[in-house]
Amino acid sequence: MRAAVAIAQDAEDPIRGLRLTEVPDPEPRAGWTRVRVHAASLNPHDTWTLRGVGHPAERLPVVLGCDAAGVTDDGREVVIHPVMGDAARGGGDVTLDPRRALLSETIDGTLADLLLVPDALVVPKPASLSFAEAACLGVAWGTAYRMLFTRAGLTAGDRVLVQGGSGGVGSAAIALAAAAGARVYATARTDDKRRFARERGAVEVLEPGARLPERVDVVVETVGAATWGHSLRALRPGGTVVIAGATSGGMPPAELQRVFYQQLRIVGSTGCTRAEFESLLRMLDTTGIRPVAETIRFDEIPDGFRRLLAGDVLGKIVVDLTDGRA
Repeated sequence: MRAAVAIAQDAEDPIRGLRLTEVPDPEPRAGWTRVRVHAASLNPHDTWTLRGVGHPAERLPVVLGCDAAGVTDDGREVVIHPVMGDAARGGGDVTLDPRRALLSETIDGTLADLLLVPDALVVPKPASLSFAEAACLGVAWGTAYRMLFTRAGLTAGDRVLVQGGSGGVGSAAIALAAAAGARVYATARTDDKRRFARERGAVEVLEPGARLPERVDVVVETVGAATWGHSLRALRPGGTVVIAGATSGGMPPAELQRVFYQQLRIVGSTGCTRAEFESLLRMLDTTGIRPVAETIRFDEIPDGFRRLLAGDVLGKIVVDLTDGRA
């Protein structure tokens, strides 16, 4: 079968370690489900693996990819929940398991014609979602859902700021928060990215660091050092910043005086549970909101990763693995 495989790591030239190649088909086994992948999306996590960030070199080679949707050997249309772990080790929450992992960290990932995963990761795909739409959801949309509803406790009428509103998590957070009845503001660096964030449901999209029309209840933060001070200043007293990434750096000034005097809440968030993922699928099925994605061919995967590395993506990039087959 075809697969996108990380064979080496290079912090300066990550694509050097990527190979589009043929590998043996995975063999079915008890407790695991084999899926013929129809669509799989690209994530920054894949580029971190290629850079050597958070992925030991001894785990190479590995098939990349965290998200997928496809059809099982027995004909079920499914979408993959990408978080592997033991909920019992996390006190009932798989994302708090100290040994949790995303697909492609400890087993081969989704950027291949066939995928073999533990049965617990296989979730029925709603008929209302296309394979390409479903393949966008596991990492970016699952992360945004948990940030908003589980960790920040978002309710209708809340005011939300999404930092970096054109990326996968950011654009998902805008759409989900708006669908839940929140008033959503966002930041983005270019006119095209600001227009995209408005199309996702933001009432106003500003340049990074710009003053908001009002203070907000919740800030969705994935950028880190470059936006951290702005995020804290944007919150009302008692407000919450929920953080699931730090792409611009993880060591900004803490501004502890502001945190304690304004009684701000700083909440971390990682991934989502299967129950949260199923709730996300029901929300999309009910509301009709959908991810925005550009579809590429298997042989275009290297260019797709180059665009991720350059920040030249609005929403998600999805790989069509059907070659035109139904």
